[in-house]
Amino acid sequence: MDDIVKAAMAKWPNVPHCYGWLGLDARGQWYMRDDRTQAAGPFPQSKGSLLRHDKLIEFIHRNCAADEQGQWYFQNGPQRVYLELELTPFVWRLQPDGTVRSHSGQVAQVSDSLVDEEGRLYLVTDLGVGLVHSADMALAADSVEAGRWMPHEVRADDLPKRFAFVRSPQRLHASAA
Repeated sequence: MDDIVKAAMAKWPNVPHCYGWLGLDARGQWYMRDDRTQAAGPFPQSKGSLLRHDKLIEFIHRNCAADEQGQWYFQNGPQRVYLELELTPFVWRLQPDGTVRSHSGQVAQVSDSLVDEEGRLYLVTDLGVGLVHSADMALAADSVEAGRWMPHEVRADDLPKRFAFVRSPQRLHASAA
C-alpha cells in the first residue's frame, strides 16, 4: 500500500467501511457505483460509471487486498472500500511470450487451469484464481493445445468457496446486519 494510505489509516483508524461503491467486471474494468446505480440492482447487472482516469486506476491497483474472510477491498486513505466482483478477484491478460499478468499488471505463475459450464477459462496462480480475458482466448487456446494447460471442469458458482473469495461483500454485509 502507498505510504500516504498507511498514514491516513493510522491517523483515522475508525472510519466506517464502504460497501457496493466499486466493482470489477469480467474484463478487468473498474466501475464507480453511486446510490442510484446500487438502487437499480446488484453488480454487474447495474454496473455504474466506467473509471477511465489512469492515475486513479493505478492508485486502486496499488492499494487492493483481501481481508481474512476473502473479501477484496481498496484501501482509500482511511476507508476500506469493498469490491463487488463480477466473477473473480483477478482478470488475466496473456502475453505473446507466455507471461500471465493480472488486470493490475502483476506477473503470475500458473499452477492449474479450469473451465466452467459456460466455457470461461480460469487460471489458478500464485496470486489467486482469475478469469482469462476474453480478448486473450486465442493465446489461451495455444497453451491448451501445446499441453501447458489442461483445464479441469468447474462450476463458476463453486469458485468463491473453493478459492476463498467473496463476490459481493455488500450482500454478505447486508445479510449479517
